[in-house]
Amino acid sequence: MGADETGPWEGASPEPGDPGRARRPGRARRPRTRRRVLARRVGLALAVLVLALSGVGWYFYQRFDSNITVDSATARELQRYEEDRPAPAAGGATNVLLIGSDSRAGTDRYGRDTGVERSDTAVLLHLAGDRDSVTALSIPRDLMVEIPDCRRPGGGKSGKQVNQFNFSFAYGGAACTIRVVEKLVGVRVDHHVIVDFQGFTKVVDAVDGVEMCLPAPMRDESAKLRLPAGRQVLDGEEALGYVRARKSLDGGSDTQRMRRQQEFMASLVNKVQSNGVLFNPLRLAPLLDAVTSALTANEELSSLAELYDLVRLVREVPQERVHFLTVPRRPYHLDSNRDELVQPAAGRLFGALRADSVVRFVSEGRKAKQKRDPDAPPAFEGTTPADDICR
Repeated sequence: MGADETGPWEGASPEPGDPGRARRPGRARRPRTRRRVLARRVGLALAVLVLALSGVGWYFYQRFDSNITVDSATARELQRYEEDRPAPAAGGATNVLLIGSDSRAGTDRYGRDTGVERSDTAVLLHLAGDRDSVTALSIPRDLMVEIPDCRRPGGGKSGKQVNQFNFSFAYGGAACTIRVVEKLVGVRVDHHVIVDFQGFTKVVDAVDGVEMCLPAPMRDESAKLRLPAGRQVLDGEEALGYVRARKSLDGGSDTQRMRRQQEFMASLVNKVQSNGVLFNPLRLAPLLDAVTSALTANEELSSLAELYDLVRLVREVPQERVHFLTVPRRPYHLDSNRDELVQPAAGRLFGALRADSVVRFVSEGRKAKQKRDPDAPPAFEGTTPADDICR
């Protein structure tokens, strides 16, 4: 074979069936070897990625879980009165008391720190045993109630008395407030959650604000609030002023303030239930960080997993079955600046919660669309996340 001839292992592909022009074994296996090496590298990269993501997930879980402040002192105090407390609901219903604390510790933005925590917001969240409905019942801060003799956190006792509802938290802490609610409504408070000012603003900011609709401009210097009329998205500070404003609005009525709080909570539930928050890791992580940092809860509700289970239960309830309402009340007969229960309406509402039966409800935003049975007992009015905020 001359020097200018092409050998059997070089140049053109061999002809089929020509054994003399078969490829060398090494050359034939090279593409397969490269594919195997590439597959191993991809597999290794995926394994490293999975481990990294698992590590990051575990880090954030541990961080969020440790953010929650455990309120073991309240559990110890309630244990002293276990014999006087209602039994847990037999049908599997769950009652959670949400308390908004106006502690000013560490900040003077919301007023002077007097060293006494007060609560202008208290909501009893009743999750039905069949998990088909949620009733969020606002309890007015000025409602006159029987307050038992409660131990003060700093020592001493408050003394048994008839006083405003928010007195129980200011001087007896969460344990005293829970005892008042249990006696008033007749249900056992299974869990309690305390949210402070700063935590509230962080939660609102974590969901990129909450949309509200104002029928008229709002000006309240005490709440540091100036808002125009119309549909708008409130950030954390604006939202806090919106739900707290009272003195310069509606004649100082707490009724209108609670209505605004209920409408705001309904809009917040609507926002959080949206896929844009719960299924977006970039938005969910800040929300979890804000929520867990804002909470003080009893031990059984003080982990991220337990909180997730609670949120998941609420999320699965149709929006029109999440009801925000206020206990039936009227001006107190001895002081028009205070409130008292309206009977028999209040007793009927509390009885329905005790029995875990359906609470007859009509949405204020959809009265015209809802059929009313003239022979049925009066329905309780309130709002739902399904309502149009600009009704």
